[in-house]
Amino acid sequence: MANKFKGTIAILTGGGDVPGLNPAIRAITIRAIREGYRVIGLRRGWAGIVELVQDLKADNSNNFVELTQIIVNKTGRTGGTFLHSSRTRPSHLPKASVPEQHRDSYNEEFNDMTKVVLSNLNFLGVDYLIPIGGDDTLSYAVRLYQEGVKVVAIPKTMDNDVPGTDYCIGFSTCITRTINMTNTLRTSAGSHERFLVLEVFGRYAGFTAMLPTMAGAAHRCVIPEYKFEMENLAELLAQDRFDNPSKYSVVLVSEGAMFEGGEMVFKGADKDQFGHAKLGGIGELVSQRLKELSPVYNNGKTVNVINQKLGYLVRGGDPDAIDSIVPMAYGNLALDLILKGIHGRLVVLKNGRYDNVPIDVVTGKSKVVNIEKFYNVDRLCPNYNSFEMNPLFIMTSE
Repeated sequence: MANKFKGTIAILTGGGDVPGLNPAIRAITIRAIREGYRVIGLRRGWAGIVELVQDLKADNSNNFVELTQIIVNKTGRTGGTFLHSSRTRPSHLPKASVPEQHRDSYNEEFNDMTKVVLSNLNFLGVDYLIPIGGDDTLSYAVRLYQEGVKVVAIPKTMDNDVPGTDYCIGFSTCITRTINMTNTLRTSAGSHERFLVLEVFGRYAGFTAMLPTMAGAAHRCVIPEYKFEMENLAELLAQDRFDNPSKYSVVLVSEGAMFEGGEMVFKGADKDQFGHAKLGGIGELVSQRLKELSPVYNNGKTVNVINQKLGYLVRGGDPDAIDSIVPMAYGNLALDLILKGIHGRLVVLKNGRYDNVPIDVVTGKSKVVNIEKFYNVDRLCPNYNSFEMNPLFIMTSE
């Protein structure tokens, strides 16, 4: 094997799926093969490399696959990730998730399986690891880099909140779909003269609500970075509805948005391995309060509400143009670094130009909307004075 290839590159996709992952896998694989590398795909995020059985006769097809041009060309223009994904955190693996072959050695409530991961990477002969993910997936990539693994990371998340980059794979398709679906639903809102409340993704950062609102898809947006007063939102939307000849108004609600004096709204108490409980329900609560408050701002008459959670509708399906082009570029940027013998980096877009930064930037700070610069807290909508010299997505630059 060593005589045939320059080395082995492993790719994985972790966390939530987004459009653009398969184009990135395709770009990495085709370029790497052309440069003389063997490429393997680690399946189901970090789960595949944790569960690998170190036996050449074992069936590890659920843990990794050797990638070829034929394989990646079949899926390279589609959405999702054909390597599959998970929210596995090897440094904090619950006892129930420990693979059978390791249960004697790892039997605590939560287990750090990093030694197993390192051993399994060595068993596969991995020289370079390219994880594609959000800050959770990439935070463990930082850990592996600190342990000596040669890592080149690619940012991915619809929320666009990975620090160090203006752009994460999946963001453009997400906001494109949000705009399209809002425009689809506004016909019903107008026909029935209602408020339209749409809950969108965004746990800690409100970019997925801000950009569509700035583009004209909604009148108002409420985001995680600012706790809003429900009475103010109701009054603003009532006035927007009154001013609209079709007698409707629209608000985008980030899933992590919070009422003044309140906290995030969760579906339940269960948490994933990174400590995140599943968000959901703030849109419904906003809808209920809007209906209750509407007579106060509508001459005593109740205004009904259309409430819709966009959810996985903005995550599924094929990538748009930007989420086809950027992943292609990111994949090639990763290979550029590998060919130079450089690792411990995150490939990024900064101010409209491709670049790379130290990978530990993902654990050093948070990336959120700068509300002083871009959000009008009184009007509950994007605020801007000039677009001159701003990046493509305006408020996504740090």
